[in-house]
Amino acid sequence: MAASYISVPRDLTRIKSKPMFNLTKRQLICFTLAALIGVPSFFLIKRFSEVNVAVMGMMIIMMPLFFFAMYEKNGLPLEVYIGYFIRSVFIRPKTRPYRTDNYYSALMRAAEVEKEVDRIVCISAKEKQKKL
Repeated sequence: MAASYISVPRDLTRIKSKPMFNLTKRQLICFTLAALIGVPSFFLIKRFSEVNVAVMGMMIIMMPLFFFAMYEKNGLPLEVYIGYFIRSVFIRPKTRPYRTDNYYSALMRAAEVEKEVDRIVCISAKEKQKKL
C-alpha cells in the first residue's frame, strides 16, 4: 500500500470557497449568465442559419462571460484590469511632464520670497515715514 500525500498551500488567503461543482460563486454566476444568454441565442440563430453557425455564434456570445469567470491575474479579476486599462488609456492625461523639486531650487524660491517680503516691508515703512 502506497502512502498518499496531500499538498497544503502555505498561503491560506488564496483559497476560495467553492459551493457547487468545485466552482466559486463568481464562476457559478458567470456560467449561469452565459447559459441564460447563450442557449436562447443558439436557438434564435439556428432558425435563420445552419447548426454549426449557431454553435459558433453562441460561443462568441458566451466567451466574454467565460473570461470574466475564469481570468484572474495576481489575485485581480478581469474587470479590475479592464478598469485599469480604461483609466490609463482614456481618463488620465497622455503626457506626464517630469518635474523635480530638489532642495536647492526650494531654497532659491524661499530666498526670492523672502526678498519680496523685505521689499514690500521696506516700501510700506517708507510710506509710513512720509505720512509722519
